[in-house]
Amino acid sequence: MCRRVGTAHQPYVSDIHLPEGSPQACRPAEDLPVRTEIYYCKGLKLTDLKFCLWPIKATSIDLTMADKPPHQEPTAPSHQNKSSKLNKYRSILWGGVLGTALLAAVAGVSLTALLSQTTFMKSQPGAEDAEVFNQTDDLAGGSSLQIPQLSRPINVLVLGTKVLTSDLSDGAESPEGYHALVNSLDGLADTMLLLRFDPDTQQLVVLSIPRDTRTRIAGHGVDKINAANTQGGAALTASTVSRLLGDVAIDRYVRVNVQGVEELVDALGGVTVYVPKDMKYRDDSQHFYVDLKAGEQHLNGDQALQFLRFRYGEFGDIGRVRRQQLFMQAMLKQALKPSTVLRLPQLLSVVQENLDTNLSNEELLALANFASQVERSQIQMLMVPGRFSTAQEYRASYWLPDREQIQALMGQYFDVEANTFQVIEPSALRVAIQPDANQAVAVEPLIQTLSESGYQHVRVASPYYRPLNHTRIVAQNGDRLDAEAMRQVLGVGKVRVENTGDLYSDITIQLGHDWSEPKDSASSSFH
Repeated sequence: MCRRVGTAHQPYVSDIHLPEGSPQACRPAEDLPVRTEIYYCKGLKLTDLKFCLWPIKATSIDLTMADKPPHQEPTAPSHQNKSSKLNKYRSILWGGVLGTALLAAVAGVSLTALLSQTTFMKSQPGAEDAEVFNQTDDLAGGSSLQIPQLSRPINVLVLGTKVLTSDLSDGAESPEGYHALVNSLDGLADTMLLLRFDPDTQQLVVLSIPRDTRTRIAGHGVDKINAANTQGGAALTASTVSRLLGDVAIDRYVRVNVQGVEELVDALGGVTVYVPKDMKYRDDSQHFYVDLKAGEQHLNGDQALQFLRFRYGEFGDIGRVRRQQLFMQAMLKQALKPSTVLRLPQLLSVVQENLDTNLSNEELLALANFASQVERSQIQMLMVPGRFSTAQEYRASYWLPDREQIQALMGQYFDVEANTFQVIEPSALRVAIQPDANQAVAVEPLIQTLSESGYQHVRVASPYYRPLNHTRIVAQNGDRLDAEAMRQVLGVGKVRVENTGDLYSDITIQLGHDWSEPKDSASSSFH
């Protein structure tokens, strides 16, 4: 039993009953600040419950109003105050247990259940899996009293698949008379991400791979890269992605059907995102309807799929890639909320039902632990650089990858042996300015400042879709060095490595209200 000692303001004791056979004491993380609440487990002091594995299991936690702590004389509370204090204690406990990322939360609350699962792999591994994925190297480790830690950087390929009844072998409509979604992992990859969890740099890198990327698929010729999953599953997709990205090593994969994403969002209680513009679309053949208004919206699972699948704007699939990155940021923010912990059993059920991965349980926990501690400034969101094909080049629409920029990107962020980004002369950089609708007056002084500093290719792009308090200097293609140099010139702004800027720029300045405020060039900041 762990006992929480009361204070002058909270004079009661919460008892936490450990299951039979659990360790006598839980080991706190030494690098975390000491909490004001002090726990005693069978006489041993515990300063933080966050990394205590055993009390996390929901069915083994019992919070009660127990005896008064030593040397205190609490007054008898009313029934209402008693319930209020109990809820407060419960919130404090859950707040300490809660990880700051979705995987961390799922892993923490159901640790025993998770470890009892033999595997989350829903497809049988073949000989090609052993050739593509490094299954012999231990990627995580730790003692029995600690959440596993990553032992080295790990690259994980994430595939979101969409399968309709028309994609099946018979191509028949569903009994409802339209092409319905099917709960399958064997269709085209609607979403493709390569994630790098790097404990050495404490960075999480998210590289989006446009589904229309034109590349060679072994044994199947040249095609859009999203077809690799239908032709050879995760292994063929991973080998294809690896070749495209300079033979980068891919350690593991995760596949999830779009229906799983819908269920996950509903299990989270919805996700709040800022919809860039009105989205409206109708496809009766699939019963796929999009009707979203511009502005901040709290989306349920069905609405989230509308936001993620919509691709009928100016930039088609590339616009969808950008929305996926915005959505991932919003999901992470939602997972940080203390209320998420109450939904964890449902979240785990969704993950178990819809996830296919060759990650071990220990590796999943290690990734969860890592993701829970990454700072926002250390999350880099990138996209495979390239351009749209033209009708004169190909009949189909492709995203044509830029091999030279890919080499620089992979060398900088994925430790591939290649030339990394070098500082480019300001005169060679393509700079775009995105003001909000009320900042037309502020643009001219900004252009003048850039011109005086040698930036010759500057243009005003379409306004950013929402007002910003802080100017963002976006390294559109991952070139952080040049974005940092521009930040020093401007004296304001927060550098962000992500693909939310102007598509045809190297650096995009998303103008905030701080541009009109006094500048302090020494105070570089990130967000």
